[in-house]
Amino acid sequence: MCGRYTITSPAPALEARFEATFAGTSAGPSYNAAPSQHLPVILNTEPGRIQLLQWGLVPGWVREVQKAPKPINARAETLADKPSFRTLLQRRRALVLADSFYEWQATASGKVPHRMLLNSEEPFAFAGLWDEWLDRQTGEVLPSFTIITTEPNSLMASIHNRMPVLLPDRAAELAWLDDSLSVPEHQALLRPHAAESMREYMVSTLVNSPAHNEPAVLAPAA
Repeated sequence: MCGRYTITSPAPALEARFEATFAGTSAGPSYNAAPSQHLPVILNTEPGRIQLLQWGLVPGWVREVQKAPKPINARAETLADKPSFRTLLQRRRALVLADSFYEWQATASGKVPHRMLLNSEEPFAFAGLWDEWLDRQTGEVLPSFTIITTEPNSLMASIHNRMPVLLPDRAAELAWLDDSLSVPEHQALLRPHAAESMREYMVSTLVNSPAHNEPAVLAPAA
């Protein structure tokens, strides 16, 4: 599962890294990105733009958005088997921009939060899916996304039994957005990231609340 992450890199750095420009106002740094927030993503339909979408997928076929489940994650292994995700895998893929993510390790004394990031500390992209929901009364369109997860690598295995799919390089990011590739070719990209290129450390329980969206949540636990 991936329920919190960070995206703290400045807008110019993100634009240079992902070869895309922000559509309108860019979001400020988020040290504790949480579901329901609007966060930067790149859609396969507009690979040159960085847009802010709501985290928590609202499928286009939903009738009552307030009552609908809003999955924040989708399992890589079953995407092609579930009708709700199969069409999105074919038509609506996204890069979810991030520079680290959090996971909670179950211990005898309670759940302990850890922060995972690349050794380089550079921004990266999660593989994601997106959709648009249309309010037929007001005409308002709500775009939203979910993050794809897979089995853990050796770094993550002792912390949690799932991890988000971090696309390993620019070639993989472009391939994920490429509409000319087949579903099996896209699915082949959904693998655990190389453990040797990542590191992790414990952080304080400040991160437990999305209200704490400040640099202090990045500090190693005492």
